[in-house]
Amino acid sequence: MSNLGEVTRDTFDEMVGSVSGPIFIDVWGPECQPCLALAPTYESLAEKHGEDHFLKLLAKTNRMLCANLRVLSLPTFLYFEDGEEKDRLTGEPSAQELIDWVEASMSQKEVSA
Repeated sequence: MSNLGEVTRDTFDEMVGSVSGPIFIDVWGPECQPCLALAPTYESLAEKHGEDHFLKLLAKTNRMLCANLRVLSLPTFLYFEDGEEKDRLTGEPSAQELIDWVEASMSQKEVSA
C-alpha cells in the first residue's frame, strides 16, 4: 500500500478545499481491477511531482463524498487547483493516458503560475 494521504469526507476541506496549488485524487476501490492496475503508475507520479499533491479516496467508505463529487465509476482521477475541480479522468485509462493527463495538468499549472 502507498504512503499517499487518504482523503475522507471529514478531511476533504482541509486536504483539498483549502490548499493552494494542484491536488490529484485517485478515487478507487479494492475490488476494482483497473484501479489496482493503475496504482503503481499513480504512485510513481506522486514520487515524481511530490506526494503532497497526490491523494487517494477509498470510494467504498466515502460514498457520500463520492456522490457529492459526482463520481459515478471507478477508477476516477480528479484534478483540483486551489480547491476547485478543474478536470477529471474516468473510465479505464491506460497507464500512459494517466501519465499524459497528470503531466498536462501539471504543465498547465506551471504556465498559469
